[in-house]
Amino acid sequence: MATEASAVDTPEAYADLLNEIEQVNAIESASEILSWDQQVMMPEGGTPARSKQLSTLSSLSHELLVDGPVGDLLDQLEDESLTDDQEAVVREVRRQYVRAERVPSELVEEISEATSEALGAWESARENDDFEEFAPHLRRLVDLKRQYAEHIDSEADPYAVLFADYEPWLPLSQAESILDELRETLVPLIEDIRASEVDLATDAFEGTYDTDTQEDLSREVLELLNYDFGRGRLDVSTHPFTSGNQFDCRVTTRFDERDPIGALTSTIHEFGHAYYTLGLPDEAFGTPLGDHRNLSVHESQSRLWENHIGRSEAFWDLLLPKFKDAFPEADDLSSRAAYEAANQVYDENFIRVEADELTYHLHIIVRFEIERELISGDLAVDAVPERWNELYEEYLGITPPSDAMGCLQDIHWSHGSFEGVIESVTHEDAGCWNCVYERQHPARGDFYRR
Repeated sequence: MATEASAVDTPEAYADLLNEIEQVNAIESASEILSWDQQVMMPEGGTPARSKQLSTLSSLSHELLVDGPVGDLLDQLEDESLTDDQEAVVREVRRQYVRAERVPSELVEEISEATSEALGAWESARENDDFEEFAPHLRRLVDLKRQYAEHIDSEADPYAVLFADYEPWLPLSQAESILDELRETLVPLIEDIRASEVDLATDAFEGTYDTDTQEDLSREVLELLNYDFGRGRLDVSTHPFTSGNQFDCRVTTRFDERDPIGALTSTIHEFGHAYYTLGLPDEAFGTPLGDHRNLSVHESQSRLWENHIGRSEAFWDLLLPKFKDAFPEADDLSSRAAYEAANQVYDENFIRVEADELTYHLHIIVRFEIERELISGDLAVDAVPERWNELYEEYLGITPPSDAMGCLQDIHWSHGSFEGVIESVTHEDAGCWNCVYERQHPARGDFYRR
């Protein structure tokens, strides 16, 4: 698909480059659909075939990028007069190409196969609360990712190399500085909030809520937010996620009969991802101009919708009639009480995706610090559960009662994704954490406004 210039104005090499990169992206889009299916609909026995399918597609897209004419086309465009959009496309393709050509196709294929196999192992280990079941897969992925980073830049910090896959224009040192400030400020702030005697409606949603009804309500919420079901769908997965492009962007969530707020905030969070993706320009599909800017921008949008909108009192004024229609037993619930309950800072907060807005960052920091130690070789995989619990006790004052509620809670490592820093390095979450701080009433110490 064309970006902005007419065929007359477009250098032939640029048109050829677009054609090549659109083919690469088409293969990657197909891989993404297969990955979505594996997490949502694929029968349990399908993993061996799916691993081979995904590894083959990864190898094909890698070979098409590095062994085809892309490198020569980039050279031809060095001295061409290009529009701003064309220059942006060439810059982004060159960045991808330079990194990709340094990595052997065999390693790309092996990483893909390893992540596909690790997903099923993680789901089983989490369900059985058995880290040892997942440990061999994590060990293999850590080793493969070290090799990957070594091929790209043997002189650089390997974690910084991995970080650049998700955030190419933000130095890791700047991200670390943000996390340091968050950690130093949030730990004592959370302690002060827990010591507060302010009485909030933290029990407003006590009871049980039918999960099928919760799913129907989540669909109503997505319709209320103008989610385009003509280009998307809602499903259930072990770990909520969003997958797709501007023509087909799907969201998943999960349900707990004792926690209707968790399902709603997760659904709204994933809507934020999808809303951003569905807003990308249709005409640029398959090119860098039709892709998201980076992962931190993506997270800023999901957290914006989840927290600044989905946890606001105005939103609960709008949503409460629908909630009461779904759950008549909540007829006495006020929007103010719902608002306070949705914005409480929990005393025991083990699960990141169910965390309150404030302590959420510390969950990210724990995963980030462990990832750094794993990739550097300072932490053995077998020691992860103990290290995870140690950091939770240090930063949050709690110790997870099980690995399922501790180091096995997140899906990211099964994907070979070592980028825990990203989810806190966003404008609304990190750059503006002081805005959250200022909402704490200086006299009463209450903290329920997001």
